[in-house]
Amino acid sequence: MKRGGQGKMFSSPKASGALSRRMKALLFPIALLLAAPVLAAPEPAEPPPARTSTLVVFGDDPCPRSSDDEIIVCARQPESDRYRIPKSLRKHPKTDQVTQSWVDRARTLDMVSKRGLPNSCSPNGSNGQTGCMRQFLEAARAEREAMKQEQEQ
Repeated sequence: MKRGGQGKMFSSPKASGALSRRMKALLFPIALLLAAPVLAAPEPAEPPPARTSTLVVFGDDPCPRSSDDEIIVCARQPESDRYRIPKSLRKHPKTDQVTQSWVDRARTLDMVSKRGLPNSCSPNGSNGQTGCMRQFLEAARAEREAMKQEQEQ
């Protein structure tokens, strides 16, 4: 039975049964290969110890003895390194790049936080209007000084 030139459709149970037998024949060896490591894994003779401790001892200090349920590993360092910063923590390169000086950061924070405070000339917050009068007076003083300098010349 053909359908639009796409090939044959299996209409008989014999043909579909042959296909499923071929699929089973292909899948069985694959399943065996996947299950082989699980089946072949040896069982451990005795479980590993419950705890493992790693210690650093300095100079002639004794390494503690291990017990049946614990393994102790000792690393010996010279006595001169007893109170030093460990080598793994020394001389790490600085990762943060300084792009702005502390003075500039402080000025920026002052300008940002000044908004709404007294003498800020801001419509937001209490006492913002006092800064507007101060700015007006400073501008007037600068204007007067400029006029005096013009008259002197």
